[in-house]
Amino acid sequence: MANINHPKPKLYVMDNGRMKMDKNFMIAMHNPATVDNPNAPAEFVEFPIYTVLIDHPDGKILFDTACNPNSMGPEGRWIEATQKTFPWEAGEECYLHNRLEQLNVRPEDIKYVVASHLHLDHAGCLEMFTNAEVIVHEDELNGALQGYARHKQAGAYIWADIDAWVKNGLQWKTIRKNEDFLKLADGVTLLNFGSGHAWGMLGLHINMPEQGGIILASDAIYTAESYGPPIKPPGIIYDSVGFVRTVEKIKKLADETGSQIWYGHDSAQFKQFRKSTEGYYE
Repeated sequence: MANINHPKPKLYVMDNGRMKMDKNFMIAMHNPATVDNPNAPAEFVEFPIYTVLIDHPDGKILFDTACNPNSMGPEGRWIEATQKTFPWEAGEECYLHNRLEQLNVRPEDIKYVVASHLHLDHAGCLEMFTNAEVIVHEDELNGALQGYARHKQAGAYIWADIDAWVKNGLQWKTIRKNEDFLKLADGVTLLNFGSGHAWGMLGLHINMPEQGGIILASDAIYTAESYGPPIKPPGIIYDSVGFVRTVEKIKKLADETGSQIWYGHDSAQFKQFRKSTEGYYE
């Protein structure tokens, strides 16, 4: 007889504050100048930073780790140019370790951390998860470590964050180009998006007993506007052909599985999410 008390996975959406940047970084050439409008204005937009915790019977899975609490300010990890280009605002309650604590979860309780990519707003707190297997695309880790070795403060990759990962001896698991649809736990599949927005992007497909399918796309698709149609690549991009290929792959998977797509930074979609302070998805 089946155990009717078998625990079901719970999915928590954790609000980790807000970031602002020129909309051209989010939607490339979204408002180009023309003869009739030679000084087309740029637009500084605000968008959410969030992480997802899957409290699964097979072990807790964390998707992304937001920004490091020590990012901003005169002694911050981010150089001044980065702070002014991508300012992050978050009350202390939004810091990842505090969001986890609100759920009575300690960093050492996490079994897997999936790093969609290693940009400043997605990998800032990786250093806390020394017990976890940290899953990242091989090309992404290689690229970030090269920048670190050359002591480059390269835009969205933060030297001091990478330094902390190295010094804390994280347990990396790298996903190669040819690996895809890897089962992490019952109903949780790792998706290999390859190059696009960054050197190597990962996502998750989650089948929740009540909610149904959810695809965590991260910055493979910034917003509903990015998704289209037409597909609109971001200004921050490594491989524009790969970006379009990835969006098409996600759309096909969503159509085939009847899944929702959760974008990386869509303010309107984020407003609709049930946050971890309000409850969870089952």
